[in-house]
Amino acid sequence: MQIQNNAQRGPAVPTSVPGGNVRTPSYLGPALQIKGEISGDEDLRLDCKVEGMVSIGGFRLTVGPSAHVTAEIVAREAVISGEVTGDVRASDRIEIKKNASVVGDISTGKIMIEEGAYFKGSVEIDSKGQQIGTDLNSLLSGAKASD
Repeated sequence: MQIQNNAQRGPAVPTSVPGGNVRTPSYLGPALQIKGEISGDEDLRLDCKVEGMVSIGGFRLTVGPSAHVTAEIVAREAVISGEVTGDVRASDRIEIKKNASVVGDISTGKIMIEEGAYFKGSVEIDSKGQQIGTDLNSLLSGAKASD
């Protein structure tokens, strides 16, 4: 398998899925500014400015180092290298990289915060591993039930 870097689209980061298949996440680049809701049923990498809500259910969200996200985030897994202001909920794990900034409450099964990262908020660890739905309808009904 060969992975290519495309300067306009950013680095292709493959992820594996059940059954051994590999797929490249959707990508929103640094020239974009989004206000509203981003939702879907696939992995997503953000390197842009986002205001609103990001909900990708049972999938992985990567917030790149150039991203500025002011939003509630719901995903299976969140890897944050950029700037996030808002609550982050991930059923599996949240990883906050060394130059990242997160201001908001987080709820997850597992957490990793690298030395040098900035975090301000509360942490709730749910060891039950409550599964967030992998389809959009169950995701949205779960988010409304928690309000």
